[in-house]
Amino acid sequence: MASSLSSLCVPETFNSPSVFGAEIRSLETNLVSDFSISIPETSRFTQPAVELKNATFCNVTVSYTHPGQNDNIIVETWLPADNWNGRLQAVGGGGWILGRFAFSYNNMYGAIADGYATITTDAGVPSNDSPETWALISPGNVNLYNLQNLASVSLNDEAIIGKSLIKDFYGKGPDFSYWNGCSQGGRQGMMLAQRYPTAYDGIAVGAPGIYWTEFFPFLQWSQQVMSLLGEYPYGCELDAITSAAISACDKLDGVVDGVITEPDACLGVFNPFSLVNTTIDCSQTNGTIKISKIAAAVANATWQGTLSDKDAKAGWFGLNPGADLTGNMLYSPGYGGIAATNCSSGTCVGLPVAYGIQWLQLFGAQGADLDVTSLTRAQFGDWVYAAQQRFKSIIDTSDADLTQFRDAGGKLVMYHGIQDNIVPTKGSEKYYNEVNARVSDVDGFYRYFEVPGLGHCGYGPGGLPTGLFEQLRNWVENGTAPEQTSFELKGVNGTSQNRIACPYPQKAKLDETCGDAANSKCWLCS
Repeated sequence: MASSLSSLCVPETFNSPSVFGAEIRSLETNLVSDFSISIPETSRFTQPAVELKNATFCNVTVSYTHPGQNDNIIVETWLPADNWNGRLQAVGGGGWILGRFAFSYNNMYGAIADGYATITTDAGVPSNDSPETWALISPGNVNLYNLQNLASVSLNDEAIIGKSLIKDFYGKGPDFSYWNGCSQGGRQGMMLAQRYPTAYDGIAVGAPGIYWTEFFPFLQWSQQVMSLLGEYPYGCELDAITSAAISACDKLDGVVDGVITEPDACLGVFNPFSLVNTTIDCSQTNGTIKISKIAAAVANATWQGTLSDKDAKAGWFGLNPGADLTGNMLYSPGYGGIAATNCSSGTCVGLPVAYGIQWLQLFGAQGADLDVTSLTRAQFGDWVYAAQQRFKSIIDTSDADLTQFRDAGGKLVMYHGIQDNIVPTKGSEKYYNEVNARVSDVDGFYRYFEVPGLGHCGYGPGGLPTGLFEQLRNWVENGTAPEQTSFELKGVNGTSQNRIACPYPQKAKLDETCGDAANSKCWLCS
């Protein structure tokens, strides 16, 4: 079987995919043989780590354009030659990157190891995690075609192209098609459910960057607060406040395990200003310092969320207490905290996450000379509002009417780490509640899980729900809905505990008659 399929890895095997509104420019094939790699769970999100050994697959790369738009989009499809399971698994991107980068490739290797045909797209924008090279046609003129491709259009094109190539290679299309992604990949999955409800049978998303025009400005909010106050704390101060919040709120769920599972209740019982003038050890000063009022103010502002105007009207949700605010803590590798500062010169200055600045400069001011780091509160709100008005309908991914996805038989599982340090969980809660209010039988097609201790798409003391994708597949193919999903928690002193996350709004509660918090069987959803 493998040898015969390998011989089909030539351009002549494939018909030019038919995508309405698009024109295929090129189709190239490359046979990859005897390929092996280890794939960690942090690249797979809802699936466990896996070893890909001696794999052979056909890489089909299609380049196409939408005539008149001057775009060039690349879709990359990998077709296993020896163990295809009859299914397609598409993978998402991260940040401003839509696909065709390290994380999506690792995810694709994992899909190949499990027998899936798999696919990724670059949406026609460079995979450099910065929109500066593609966002503007000229100062004052956003490239709306590029933004539309990133937001939605390329996702449907990708599904059509992938299924067409699969049919040409195997002689039949996929029996079932799935989506798997986190962060930007989560937003992509939600957009598919909203605008292209028949593209995939099952969609698994984590920490989705939905409500984009409200969430992206939030990434600059902590820096905006520091700029307004004219002071910047040491990272060790914010880390100490985070640790104190975890200590104070850990027990609110009745189990002391080093994580906060009741963040709303925590905001009611823990006041960061109570720590002002508390002496702490600080590696950044090689000595001890006292927690400052500015540090407490920044932590509080990050937890409370953005304020959109001088009347203190709420703008967008904050992070939960316990989330890493600085990127200095061990469970936040690869992500600079949104309240990070640089104190290497002896004087602390802001160290902002680029995303918020990029959004306000390129899509708010549209390339005008805007110093985001010196805005007044009113100016900040004005630029946030300007970008929302122009681009909300394109990229917010906030349509709660999933009726067509439900009626098409689609199934959706979403997870979000309570300790996420980038995307506030309250956005995911808001979306689920809006769908629940608008669409009947939500539990029949959509389940949302909040995972204690989990950071953004991985890391933190809470582990990823690595069995959730298989549960999605069972739901799609066998009708078995996931009533809970498992994850591993590294509790106090690094002890490993097996836990469950429950479908929102249910929460996991320890069965006192069982009593062993490290045993997932002792936890119940209620």
